[in-house]
Amino acid sequence: MYGYPCEFCEGTVQARTVKREAFKHRDGFVILEDVTIGVCDNCGHRYYSANILHAVHAVAFDQRIVTPTHCLTAKAIRSNLKPSFA
Repeated sequence: MYGYPCEFCEGTVQARTVKREAFKHRDGFVILEDVTIGVCDNCGHRYYSANILHAVHAVAFDQRIVTPTHCLTAKAIRSNLKPSFA
């Protein structure tokens, strides 16, 4: 599935298993753990298979049951951030 040329540089897209990969959607984020994605060995651009993107969509729109370890919306995170000045 991987091993094709990167569309942004002269590198080659290689399979890499990452511990966590975050995807933004309109209501927050979906974080997948221990997922294999494509990463360019030169510029680092990330590529996602259709299966990964379908899984993100299913989780984001409650079509797939998951067990979240932590569930925070972007709004909740922003409201709890307080600027610190040194």
